[in-house]
Amino acid sequence: MEEITLIIERQDAPDSAPYEEEFAVPYRPNMNVITALMHTQKHPVTKDGKKTSPVQWEMSCLEEVCGVCSMVINGTPRQACTALVDQLEHPITLRPMRTYPVVRDLIIDRGKMFDALKKIKAWIPIDGTYDIGPGPRMDENKREMAYELSKCFTCGVCQDACPNVNDKSDFLGPFVFSQIRLKNVHPTGEMDKDERTEAFMGKGGLQGCGNSQNCVKVCPKGIPITTSIAAVNRAAALHSFRSFFGSYSSR
Repeated sequence: MEEITLIIERQDAPDSAPYEEEFAVPYRPNMNVITALMHTQKHPVTKDGKKTSPVQWEMSCLEEVCGVCSMVINGTPRQACTALVDQLEHPITLRPMRTYPVVRDLIIDRGKMFDALKKIKAWIPIDGTYDIGPGPRMDENKREMAYELSKCFTCGVCQDACPNVNDKSDFLGPFVFSQIRLKNVHPTGEMDKDERTEAFMGKGGLQGCGNSQNCVKVCPKGIPITTSIAAVNRAAALHSFRSFFGSYSSR
């Protein structure tokens, strides 16, 4: 194989119509999609010899821990840095994850993911900047489970794969389940678990999940999202019962 063909869905501005361009890239063993995109940026000429603007995309860590190079590659949302050309079908098609607003070409705005984290208070609240000593110890089984959940780097591919995350739904997305479970299992974060659970029981919350399990199939870190879905649903049900019978007994 002397060259590879990239079919890239491009978009000049957030309100522009998308269009496709094909690029021919010289083949080298062990190259990834980022390497191929870097060639198109240095040589912005389409496969049929037409000069064009350099393709725009984002990259940072190049080791699958930042999520900014997430895009749809051959129909599957994933990271471009770990997508090896030798392991992909050809020609290679690239498009932005349209669950999010497109800024330009393959660059997207993942801002609504971080807005979702704010809504469900996805942090461990510790007041003050002074030394408060060592934190509480966690049970080893909980620590191992929490470590798996903490691998989420908000890359957004589970959001793009989920059929319930779209412009007609307020669903915050499948990644939120594991974020709530992670913070609620922490000895300090547990103090605010009712607030997190209630936030996700409201508009755009857990009722929007259709349990299609696409999220688990595409998660690059193998996070047990469906297990988190079950755990958070159970916590929500228990919280509802406690709230109902608590208010009933106070009458």
